[in-house]
Amino acid sequence: MTNYATGHEAEEYAAKYLQKQGYKIVALNWKTKYCEIDIVAQHKKRIYFIEVKYRQNDSQGTGLEYITDKKLKRMSFAAEIWVQENNWKNDYTLGAMEMTGIDYRVVQFLTDLL
Repeated sequence: MTNYATGHEAEEYAAKYLQKQGYKIVALNWKTKYCEIDIVAQHKKRIYFIEVKYRQNDSQGTGLEYITDKKLKRMSFAAEIWVQENNWKNDYTLGAMEMTGIDYRVVQFLTDLL
């Protein structure tokens, strides 16, 4: 399986995990020509823009180690575009989910990264 296909599969598992936690999935792989967001999810009246980081193992570092300041700025930029395009007036935040293993196990789910 290619890295792209594996990443997409991890995002689908992440979406299922979020649904089990009571989140509504608004969009998977939301894209513009300038940016992308892995998962846009809603819980109550708040939107979560979630970056999914999958590593089969941590031999090259954990997934969350790849969420750098530069990545957070790109995520924030993408969130702002989504908010404007969708005329969202309520609260929103950035989140990140780290997944690992062949079973796409959730290691960590962090919110409020803004």
